[in-house]
Amino acid sequence: MSTLSDQIHAVLALDPAAPVIEFEKTWTSWGELAAIMAEIGALLDAAGLPAGTRVGVMMRNHVLTAATLLEIVASDRCIVTLNAQLPDDRLAADISAQKAPVVIGLACDWAREPVRAAVAASGGLGIVLGEAGGRNAAFVAGLEKATGSDLDRTAPGIAIEMLSSGTTGTPKRVPLKATSFAQGIDEAGVFEGRGPGEPPRLRRGVMLVCGPFTHLSGVFNVVNCVASGRQFCLLERFTVEDWVSAVKRHQLKVAWAPPSGLRMIVDAGVPKEDLASLLTLRTGTAPVDPRLADDLYERYGLPLLQNYGATEFAGSVAGWTLADFKEFHAQKKGAVGKLNRGITARIVDPESGAELAFGEVGLLVLRSAQLGDASAWVRTSDLAVLDAENFLWIKGRHDNAIIRGGFKVQPDDVVRAMESHPAILEASVVGLPDERLGQVPAAAYVLRRDAQQPSDEALAAFLKERLLAYQVPVRFLCLAELPRTPSMKVSQPDLKALFEVAA
Repeated sequence: MSTLSDQIHAVLALDPAAPVIEFEKTWTSWGELAAIMAEIGALLDAAGLPAGTRVGVMMRNHVLTAATLLEIVASDRCIVTLNAQLPDDRLAADISAQKAPVVIGLACDWAREPVRAAVAASGGLGIVLGEAGGRNAAFVAGLEKATGSDLDRTAPGIAIEMLSSGTTGTPKRVPLKATSFAQGIDEAGVFEGRGPGEPPRLRRGVMLVCGPFTHLSGVFNVVNCVASGRQFCLLERFTVEDWVSAVKRHQLKVAWAPPSGLRMIVDAGVPKEDLASLLTLRTGTAPVDPRLADDLYERYGLPLLQNYGATEFAGSVAGWTLADFKEFHAQKKGAVGKLNRGITARIVDPESGAELAFGEVGLLVLRSAQLGDASAWVRTSDLAVLDAENFLWIKGRHDNAIIRGGFKVQPDDVVRAMESHPAILEASVVGLPDERLGQVPAAAYVLRRDAQQPSDEALAAFLKERLLAYQVPVRFLCLAELPRTPSMKVSQPDLKALFEVAA
């Protein structure tokens, strides 16, 4: 039985002259990609860092970083994700804490003195990508050997130690088993029309990858594209202008964007003719308001196919196919899709753990080989509804509820009500400490283009018609943009800090 590594190497060898990655409007061929990977692998081998070695990667969306990730996966080493977007001191602190024997990054990040100093202080080895005398990769001068006495060198059987997005609190690093990651790639074949164990081949069409490598979806999409023989256009980050340009340039039939990006596309009034090549849109990272999906369908005639997953799941566990959308969308509105092949789910009472009937809201638990143990149920933090046809609705996070004087407020309920206001493009709700009630909800929002800001009193009155009294936020904050994590989710810790500043 072929492994994910076998699959990647087999695809790389099919047609070395054919293009695979477009980055900054320049194509890299399969042969060039294989050569970059081989350069990186040779440096790791020369340094005596075998399979199982933990390799710190300063993550940026770049073709050289993509090649690095592919080489680490294909050589059965372990990716330790380091967020290069962090300020110098925070990135340096994470490098010091991880104690990886080797750190790889672009030249721009090695030019950050605190970052370089952190690797040196830990006794780690450094590899620089680009700007290396014409080579794609080279040892960092002065950091040619891993000499630290307390380095955390290996993580056998682990494909990625992925830093979570930190949407609701301090980011944590989640170890993903190599078997689970490979299983997730295999299961994703249902969305490509690819069957398990299918022989490697190059496919027609280009996939757009604009999710950040600091999020699992970014890494997953790169590996999935290569393993399935798919060309892809890699964006450094999501912007409406670059996204639309890529759609037009490649005449894409399918394109992915985060939910916040889709809102920006609608609000920017992108002309329908600019998206004429598209047959459908895909999204993930967060549940989508059904009204946004309706807006996209009415304005552009494009079905929105979302999926649902998490870092801990090593990929997606549910999603929409176009066939399912055509057959079920009207009666399954708001669902994140149907459970993927090989995934079993049930809904349980959060307190007792008792299984609930179809249609009831409770805590989602999952079972699959993709999650590490095919016989064990994995408890999530998500409130969900499952129906008899295995369609799934996500209703918020159980651990994100705001307890206001004993009453439970689900932020997603308040957000939906906020975003039904004609002036509001996007909203987010957090719990703030209150001496008397414990917590109270507070809402920040972004206005639609050319919309007039409602007064706090008018907004509260609007919400009182749609929510229970205890659900109505006690404070409002109008922002030019909401603070975001690298995966473009709203950062609740940063939003709470803005309320503190405003106070």
